[in-house]
Amino acid sequence: MRNFFEFLSLPTQFDVDPVALDDAYHTLQRLVHPDRFVSATEAQKRTAVQYASLANDAYQTLRNPLKRAKHLCALHGVRMDANAKMDPEFLMEQMEWRENLASAKETGDKKILGQMAEEQAVRYARQLAELKVCLDDGRFDEAVSDINKLMFLERMGTEVKQALEGFPA
Repeated sequence: MRNFFEFLSLPTQFDVDPVALDDAYHTLQRLVHPDRFVSATEAQKRTAVQYASLANDAYQTLRNPLKRAKHLCALHGVRMDANAKMDPEFLMEQMEWRENLASAKETGDKKILGQMAEEQAVRYARQLAELKVCLDDGRFDEAVSDINKLMFLERMGTEVKQALEGFPA
């Protein structure tokens, strides 16, 4: 597996300096962009396209906290398991969120949806901070549970936002 951090000459860690990431990506793109290889051989053109594509993949992965966390886990031999054991308290919380969302959508209660959006944002930030600590401590196996929680919170945030956008102002 290609280490995207090394590929972009960045430290292999969860925290990524967004400016350094952008700079590394743009520098690499300037070097390998296919437009620079118009008069090159077919093999050179193909290689340039492959490197440009790899640079895009690396950039998209490292700029997204969830993708970055998954990549770090994979680099340490930890596979993401969608069936990873979740703590019962979080599962109950998920069910409550789903019920509240369904109820708010059914009744068109924008106030409840707004409160849910705020709560989701706070919870997401808290969960992301917990994930960071876990990854910084090298507990990659444990990070899978945090990543799964974040994935749920991200989906829930999207659904709440879509519900809010579905009602007139």
